[in-house]
Amino acid sequence: MTQVWYVSYGSNMSAARLACYLEGGCPPGGSAANPGARDRTLPTRSVPVDLPGTTYFAGDSPQWGGGVAFYDHDTPGPTAARGYLVTRQQLADIAAQEMYRVPADGDPLEQVLLEPLPAGRHTVGPGHYETLVEVGRHEGLPMITFTSPHGTHAVPHVAPGQAYRDTLATGLRESRGWDEARSAAYLDTLLPR
Repeated sequence: MTQVWYVSYGSNMSAARLACYLEGGCPPGGSAANPGARDRTLPTRSVPVDLPGTTYFAGDSPQWGGGVAFYDHDTPGPTAARGYLVTRQQLADIAAQEMYRVPADGDPLEQVLLEPLPAGRHTVGPGHYETLVEVGRHEGLPMITFTSPHGTHAVPHVAPGQAYRDTLATGLRESRGWDEARSAAYLDTLLPR
């Protein structure tokens, strides 16, 4: 199988933002261009996904300013997400760009994605988005997301910048049909207290 479901719970829920990782370019509201994937084909399908874990904001994004979304699979949620049908190579290239690397032939992550993740998880390194988590299956294909190796209780929480929050809201509207008020209410539940 060459296809997988890439599951996004953050800015990549917005199709325009994800397109910058595939086709290249700067996302609306962002501050830096992405090089794009080796295969620039856009996803053939997307589906709304409900994840059992929780989402939290942390770090300081050079792209957006403020915190960015991370997923903690081990702390109860729920998390609203969006799954995109992509190739394993495309998922490796999206992950590489999330880790501030340029997609390249021979990426070891692509090899990792050819087999089921050991214990449903694989850590590439200690940084942002360097832990892959298989969050289930849809239509027989693995559903994979990436996050940091630490959980929600291990780091200070940081509110997202407005452009990042707007991008998440766009993704929620696109994938779930939520109106502006419902998207805002959901995002408010994720903010640091």
